[in-house]
Amino acid sequence: MTLLTLDTHIDIRWPDPPDATTESDRRVDFPKMARGGLNAAIFIAYTPQGKRDAENLAAAAARAEAMLRHIRTRADGATRRFCATAAELEAAHAAGALCVLSAVENGNALARDLSRLALWRDLGAIYLTLTHDGHNDLADAARPKPEFGDAAEEHGGLSALGRDAIREMNRLGLLIDVSHSAKSTMMQAAELSRVPVVATHSCCRALCDHPRNLDDEQLDMLRATGGLVQITALDAFLRAAPPGGKSPATVKDMVDHVDYAVARIGIDHVGLSSDFDGGGGIPGWKDASETMNLTAELRARGYGPREVDLLWSGNFRRLMRVAQTAAE
Repeated sequence: MTLLTLDTHIDIRWPDPPDATTESDRRVDFPKMARGGLNAAIFIAYTPQGKRDAENLAAAAARAEAMLRHIRTRADGATRRFCATAAELEAAHAAGALCVLSAVENGNALARDLSRLALWRDLGAIYLTLTHDGHNDLADAARPKPEFGDAAEEHGGLSALGRDAIREMNRLGLLIDVSHSAKSTMMQAAELSRVPVVATHSCCRALCDHPRNLDDEQLDMLRATGGLVQITALDAFLRAAPPGGKSPATVKDMVDHVDYAVARIGIDHVGLSSDFDGGGGIPGWKDASETMNLTAELRARGYGPREVDLLWSGNFRRLMRVAQTAAE
């Protein structure tokens, strides 16, 4: 099989997103994917954190379901295919189709009802990001929201509901995404889950001291439990900005983070993502049409075909298979 490039975290506009079949001002659409050699993408049903009253939680649940259903409609079965397993992803790629996958970001969309996890999996979602910015009913987040009354921590990591959610996700075959989670949440999730966890869009705190990045202890936990960190193309996570300025990060800085993570925890525990249309995009990989530039930089650093395959999708496909096997 030729190289399968998979971006594990791409946001979509909502509501009323424009047609992804034509060129747009978004960082990702299908023409840009085809032009840049991005074969597969996980599109995100994202719900922002708000007040946790019944009305807001119900709205988040409805939004997540509607977005998942919409993402499925973007795959027409000929030039594009919707995929929910590693086998489907590989078959679609072998047939020359662009691959559309989906996931949910922010466990507030459960609205405290774990039965929604089964619905999301039935709709094809392959992971849930436990939190976004701000604590929710499942867990503490890396960046609390004081405007909603968040203290530095609320649950001390996972709540009792969050622990039940992880058990149910293991049962259903949904991967657990610990991006945006507080360190306590991430460490507890990695320890509790029967399936390795993944940080689908994070970077290395040793290189850039940002609260969304993973420190060495967290990276080591991923190695110990078989998990993954998907280094992402968000400039503020890659290189600190000067006072009052913008981060100067480029694709070279992104691969610096890849190099660091590989040296720390090994090639089998590192992957790639963009966070396009959710803040991601850097010189050298500003949108999906420049995907080949990231591959070129990896090769220039000495990564061979096997290593490039593992970084782009091989490691994530392994986790997808582990999750499915655990659910059977």
